[in-house]
Amino acid sequence: MTQLANLLAALKEEQASLQSFVSLLQKEQKMLTEFSTDNLLELAEKKSTHAVKINKIAETRHSLLQALIPELTAKNIQNWLEKNSKEGLNLWQSIRILGDQAHELNRINGELIQLKLRHNQQLIGALSRAVNQANLYGPNGQTSFSTGSGRTLGLG
Repeated sequence: MTQLANLLAALKEEQASLQSFVSLLQKEQKMLTEFSTDNLLELAEKKSTHAVKINKIAETRHSLLQALIPELTAKNIQNWLEKNSKEGLNLWQSIRILGDQAHELNRINGELIQLKLRHNQQLIGALSRAVNQANLYGPNGQTSFSTGSGRTLGLG
């Protein structure tokens, strides 16, 4: 296999992995907005595994490009692909778009998670205050309700 063929294979693999990752992020966002978070932990594990895979593929792609292009910059990669591989250029552009999309989805999902967390913390605080205020019985099983006069109920 030639260097270009190896690069094209790596770009195709990266594109497919990023498409799958974007789908996971979209699924996560749907779960967060619909408050159906039962499978969120399982999805987070899949995301993490997928992110590691994408990083490995990107490292491979980087090494292949470095063998072909002395100074790796986005512009140099673009120029080289324009001259040497129309298919590679299309894949590269798709990868960049998918990467941006994944970044934005991940950012929004993080904000949704923070909002949900703050909401849950507020609910827990409100429930805790309600429990403390409604605690009418002391540890001995007797009422601890006070009328404010210092007398217990039933005593004159």
